[in-house]
Amino acid sequence: MLSCYLYVTSFLTDRLRGDDRGAALVEYGLLVGLIAVVCIGALITLGGSIAGFFASINTTLAGL
Repeated sequence: MLSCYLYVTSFLTDRLRGDDRGAALVEYGLLVGLIAVVCIGALITLGGSIAGFFASINTTLAGL
């Protein structure tokens, strides 16, 4: 019985301790996706005020 327990525990630790490089890649992909969503949301939210800001700069420079 003890040998069976040792076999199962060693098998599970080997399986759970496996290579996690793919998991890190997925995490980086999710992070990049989240950053892209935040940037797009900020541009949509602030787009009108930024356009107005640059338009006022344009009219000021055109008058010089």
